[in-house]
Amino acid sequence: QLQLVESGGGSVQTGGSLNLSCTASGYAFNSHTLGWYRQAPGKEREDVASIVPTSSRTSYADSVKGRFTISRDNALKRMYLQMNSLREEDTAMYYCGATPGIPQWPLSVQRVTTWGQGTQVTVSS
Repeated sequence: QLQLVESGGGSVQTGGSLNLSCTASGYAFNSHTLGWYRQAPGKEREDVASIVPTSSRTSYADSVKGRFTISRDNALKRMYLQMNSLREEDTAMYYCGATPGIPQWPLSVQRVTTWGQGTQVTVSS
């Protein structure tokens, strides 16, 4: 089973950028569908972006399309989320998640089997 650790969060001004990383340890990283998710205070965890094992397909929530880019490097066992044009409403704890194979597309919160501990992103004006 994988273990996931997020990094790269922080505080940034509106319009700024951050690049989140998710580093995995364990087996079979390159056969897992991966995703980024976020949870703001008082709200449910929501899908942000998903990527299949081969990187041939990606999916984004409407709220981040055109601003965020998900990618992965199977050799390094890492996943990334490049976030540009950040808005205050992007403020949340960001989590990476993984599930073996492609049980669902996009990979929703409910189908994630392994979670990281989260990294905080705060966007202010």
